[in-house]
Amino acid sequence: MIEFLNLKSVNDRYSSELKEACSRVIDSGWYIMGNELAAFEQEFAMYCGTQYCIGVANGLDALTLTLRAWKELGRLQAGDEVLVPANTYIASVLAITENDLVPVLVEPDEDTFNLSTSNIQSALTEKTKAILPVHLYGQISPMDEIMSFANEHKLLVLEDCAQSHGAQIKDKKCGSWGNAAGFSFYPGKNLGALGDAGAITTNDKELYDVLVALRNYGSHKKYENKYQGVNSRLDEIQAAMLRVKLQHLDKETAHRQHIAQLYLEGISNPKVILPKLTMKEGHVWHLFVLRTSDRPALMEHLEKHGIQTLIHYPTPPHQQAAYQDFSHLSLPLTETIHEEVMSIPMGPTLSVEQAKEIIFAINKF
Repeated sequence: MIEFLNLKSVNDRYSSELKEACSRVIDSGWYIMGNELAAFEQEFAMYCGTQYCIGVANGLDALTLTLRAWKELGRLQAGDEVLVPANTYIASVLAITENDLVPVLVEPDEDTFNLSTSNIQSALTEKTKAILPVHLYGQISPMDEIMSFANEHKLLVLEDCAQSHGAQIKDKKCGSWGNAAGFSFYPGKNLGALGDAGAITTNDKELYDVLVALRNYGSHKKYENKYQGVNSRLDEIQAAMLRVKLQHLDKETAHRQHIAQLYLEGISNPKVILPKLTMKEGHVWHLFVLRTSDRPALMEHLEKHGIQTLIHYPTPPHQQAAYQDFSHLSLPLTETIHEEVMSIPMGPTLSVEQAKEIIFAINKF
């Protein structure tokens, strides 16, 4: 069986480094908000090309707390509209509604699955105050165009970088384009922890100061609480694990890009629509997502050939029970995408031989 992603094999390669990092934390006697977190925040900010990084408990908190901080700063208020791709994972929408803001679900670009300026232009209203572009599947959105649009209309931009660690346009990485960005380090991500973890990047000192307090009970100083904050802290163990894995991220990204190129050049089945690549460095291939109107049959065919596949994602946010108020929306492209997408194996330990086996099986379908 060619597994979709084997996290044990991903982490086994760095086992001794990870265990050494874990021992370092245990021996330190300091397990929350210590030197490992401070070091990772500095290293990840430098990697992304930003001045600040704030480690938090998970990727959803990264988005939620940033929007909350903008409310505390008076830059957003309840009822403001946030433009977000309709085909995103539900976490992007949850962060908006958690802050009493209004998600405006925008159809994506059919080729890239991401927002484009033509999409957001048609969705713009007087209540629009922010854009939340999601770099879905690992491909960065056209951030140069989106930022130009946002600046023209005085909109805040919060990048959802949960799937796009290291993706870039003209040597400028995701996470450094918007006013702020949220990252997830869920174990299956390109930069994955060994548990839940997340971070926010920004160049805004005022926003940074608010976020540092919000993640820690609303406190800058122990027992003094300026805000009604939460407990969302990236712990020392996970920070130490991420410091190890960050050193190997670019090498792993290069491998993902090589496997993706094999897929793009090798898969020729006319029943399959391949993802469109806008630029090599702009896609880090968190997922390799095909589209086909014969999804159940193709997935069954690949399973018979010992190839595991998944669906990212079967149901769009507006059709989830959690968002019944949006069930009346007509989003035909988003709905078609969710009915047709399927993900084939992709990861830093997938071999060239396995990729060729997958290509052969798809072309045989």
